[in-house]
Amino acid sequence: MNTLQSGRPSGRRMERREFLKFSIAASGGLLIGLQLPGASMAAFAEEQSGMGFMPNAFVRIGTDDRITVIVNHSEMGQGVYTSLPMLLADELDGDWNKVGYESAPVDAKYNHPIFGMQITGGSSSVYSGFEQFRNAGAAARAMLIAAAAQQWKVDPASLRTESGAVVDGANRKLSYGQLAKAAAKMTPPAQVTLKDPKAFKLIGKATKRLDTPEKINGKAVFGIDVKNPGMLTAVVARAPVFGAKVKSFDDSHARSMPGVRKIVAVPSGVAVVADTFWQAKVARDAVRIDWDEGEMSTFSTTQMMQQFREQAKTPGKSVRTVGDPDAGLAKAAQKIEAVYEVPYLSHLMMEPLNCAVDLRADSCEIWTGTQFQTVDRAAAAKVAGLPNEKVQIHTTFLGGGFGRRATPQSDFVVEAVHVAKAAGAPVKVVWTREDDMQGGWYRPAFLHAIVGGVDANGNAVSWRSRLVGQSIMAGTMFEAMMMKGKNYDPASVEGVDDLPYEIPNLAVESHDAKNGVPVQWWRSVGHSHTGFATECFVDELAALGHKDPYEFRRGLLTKHPRHLGVLDLAAQKAGWGKPLPKGRGRGIAVHFAFESYNAQVAEASVTDGKIRVHRIVSVVDCGRYVNPGIIAAQLEGGAIFAASAALHQELTFEKGRLQQTNFHTFPVMRMNECPEIETHIVESNAKSGGIGEPGVPCTAPAIANAVFAVTGKRIRKLPMRMTEAV
Repeated sequence: MNTLQSGRPSGRRMERREFLKFSIAASGGLLIGLQLPGASMAAFAEEQSGMGFMPNAFVRIGTDDRITVIVNHSEMGQGVYTSLPMLLADELDGDWNKVGYESAPVDAKYNHPIFGMQITGGSSSVYSGFEQFRNAGAAARAMLIAAAAQQWKVDPASLRTESGAVVDGANRKLSYGQLAKAAAKMTPPAQVTLKDPKAFKLIGKATKRLDTPEKINGKAVFGIDVKNPGMLTAVVARAPVFGAKVKSFDDSHARSMPGVRKIVAVPSGVAVVADTFWQAKVARDAVRIDWDEGEMSTFSTTQMMQQFREQAKTPGKSVRTVGDPDAGLAKAAQKIEAVYEVPYLSHLMMEPLNCAVDLRADSCEIWTGTQFQTVDRAAAAKVAGLPNEKVQIHTTFLGGGFGRRATPQSDFVVEAVHVAKAAGAPVKVVWTREDDMQGGWYRPAFLHAIVGGVDANGNAVSWRSRLVGQSIMAGTMFEAMMMKGKNYDPASVEGVDDLPYEIPNLAVESHDAKNGVPVQWWRSVGHSHTGFATECFVDELAALGHKDPYEFRRGLLTKHPRHLGVLDLAAQKAGWGKPLPKGRGRGIAVHFAFESYNAQVAEASVTDGKIRVHRIVSVVDCGRYVNPGIIAAQLEGGAIFAASAALHQELTFEKGRLQQTNFHTFPVMRMNECPEIETHIVESNAKSGGIGEPGVPCTAPAIANAVFAVTGKRIRKLPMRMTEAV
């Protein structure tokens, strides 16, 4: 397997104009309405002598037969450096052993087809790129065939392609590398015909990831690995309370510490610039700062949740109404009310935030793991006082993102540019684990107050949900677009606004809470809390009506075959209804998110008040899929991510100060706690859906429902504590 390295920093700067001249000279090639990628200059330099042609923005074929796929989405473990090249290579009929990848530069040509900017999020990389990358591969293939036909003086229709070569009826063969320069002179096709799915050779097959070797042998470059000549390291002392400002600081002791080059105030706090990270960190801790703490100095999450409870007693903004929920409740044979609470959560990426900046008078070069290239470049340019085109971002590997590295305010990038400006030298700003956890932009805390009723036969007749929590869209560039025509944040209610259960009377209402805690999307966004509340409450309605939880759901999903498909397969594979070892219970949940359907069955036990999850069966219908191995990894990772949060994690504030600092107070599920996770994919010809996030919403409710099955007690608050069960 021949992989090309991605996102590596170069020692030498190359201006875009110079790069274009150089690349054309090296290839004798044809550039078709695009600028060649400048994000991976080291990788490009390695293959410059073999450069052949680049028929579009997404693929380059060298005279040495190497195929480089330029990927416009960030790789943070979700597999886009493999899945997207698979789409292109399949249509190209490329030799997979000669396929590599590069991260795309920031350029409008690499904008997300749906969002209109360069972004990685919403579990949308593969489904938004499904046709985009296939078309790019098919166009390149057509040009290669045209080049071979010209050389052999035959009809292009008489030729075929296989494994990186064009072949004629007499089995003459020309490799793509041999044809590269000639193909560069061909006119790109106005239209292409894509393969019949029956002819796929890569798509839908378990294929080894292209980025695995680099990550195993240590060559993979994450943002925190970046080392450039003359680069210093900075650590920033940030406010202990959100919104606090520096009144004054005493750096007299820190200035004389080894390696310290500069100590300066920046908008986010006080930056210490030194030769090494540890020197900067130790000196940072020695700086004494007097803060003006502002309004958030009295903030308490305990008081906040009490306020949420009071808000939930009053009608909120109407999100959805079906029938007459109040009349339905009045006529119900039995009613039940429940209040569910979920806390603030940190994204907790394994690689803490970091950003390296080389700021010069007429240019700015940035190396970081970002999910938000377009926005980050614009924000950096504003601080640097440069036009956007003078700012270049090298997207490195991301050691986790989960939404944190797609901040609308570009906080960690903007801060690094401010520090570089003050330092007057290339600098890498590194956040410690404590800095990262306490630095904000969390999954918002939410409260769901739900009331529902069943008739004399145990059938659901009415449901009303009231949600209270902070909007992640308010105050961002997405507010106008996402909330157009609405007086509520759709991201707050997603997963309950489209509740699939066929209940004749249903209402969803939303309250927008406001405070100074910075919040944003977290893996599965609103679904992370709506999935928990709705799937737990469905179970409570089933118990109220003396119905089996699985069969109760089936009866409410008669018009939703894809929900039923994953639900039935999960129940079957989990052995629903079959005996379990003594002391264990099963719980079930089903949810639709990011154009995919997921159902999970969890097996759990409770010993001495401690919940243990033994097994999770996860089934997904994500439409036509690319790589089943990556899908299984994402479902497993999503379940572990969600179970860690459900069992262990919460962020709490007292007097404005976050009480959690590191893994010892915000634990991740350990290996000895990890359940057996079994994944299944429903075969489907439907449009491709997302996979990075849909495996998260069902985990917490499936576990909570399993706890009820074994103990008879309901979990209505996360993280799960049996002392708070009802």
